[in-house]
Amino acid sequence: MAHVSSRTTFLIILLSALITVAKAPVGPHPADPFLDPKDDPYNPLGYIASNTLTAIAFSLIMLSAIVETFSMFKWGAWWMSCMVIGEYTFAIGIGSRFGLHTHPESKGIYIIEYLFVVLSPCAFIAADYILLGRLAKYLNCGQHLAVSPNRIMITFLASDITTFLIQAAGGGISIGATTNRGASTGSHVFLVGLIIQLLSFATFTTIFYRFLYRVHKYEPQVWTRDQGKPWYLDWRILVVAMSVSCVGIIIRSIYRVVELSQGFTGAVARLEGLFFGLDTLPLWICFVIYVPFWPGRIIRPDSATAILPANDEGSRSSGEQVELEKVV
Repeated sequence: MAHVSSRTTFLIILLSALITVAKAPVGPHPADPFLDPKDDPYNPLGYIASNTLTAIAFSLIMLSAIVETFSMFKWGAWWMSCMVIGEYTFAIGIGSRFGLHTHPESKGIYIIEYLFVVLSPCAFIAADYILLGRLAKYLNCGQHLAVSPNRIMITFLASDITTFLIQAAGGGISIGATTNRGASTGSHVFLVGLIIQLLSFATFTTIFYRFLYRVHKYEPQVWTRDQGKPWYLDWRILVVAMSVSCVGIIIRSIYRVVELSQGFTGAVARLEGLFFGLDTLPLWICFVIYVPFWPGRIIRPDSATAILPANDEGSRSSGEQVELEKVV
């Protein structure tokens, strides 16, 4: 069901983009598209994309993707592959800006850039959902999650799919509108989708920190179980990495909400520096943080943690856990 919904989302957004091409502005093209891009109705960005900024961003994203691909082969954690795949598709989106620099009025290149840049973060968000569930299982502390480890990814991924559908519907309404009122309605629908997506991830982040608080308070032996290991093998380092990742995603989401609150052609959307500083950079941070702290180095595929009760009744309280490492 999730695969069907994801495919539907992609097709709706793609259709909206194709409608954009079909409803191209009427009138002659500027003699020189590089002379006044801000007032060029055929330039979807409203500026000439910087090759320097694009090259830096593309290189950093690709380097991160390659290193994390190597990490998967060396240390495992293939369940993080959605994030790595998202990095490659994100790189495609950013890399297409080289084409927009040379052909600033190309709608086809803009469609590729927009789709891959907007859709790829869903994979980064999904990776954090998966990681929290895996971490809770690894620590055998799923009871401290507000949502069970098996359901947390499905629950929040379904929420993401729903919000993307809302955004796609809003984009379709706005693009297909023949009046300013219709375009404004579509923009508002799109904005609602972005706000719900932001609230959804904020809820997930709250669940994440609540989980950490409860583990720290009620499972002291679990909390300190890795303190004798090197710091980069302590499970709590994943907490730091995940916190940084969540902050990056939230910053990007807030930027997108502010951007769209001004409309598709608002002042924020027309500033390339804000795009790289508040969208690309936070997203790069949200996944590059896992380069030095790859989850597979800690949550090993050949071991599992069991916390067994210390009394006969099977109840468990603070200070009464026995930690075992079970080699499979």
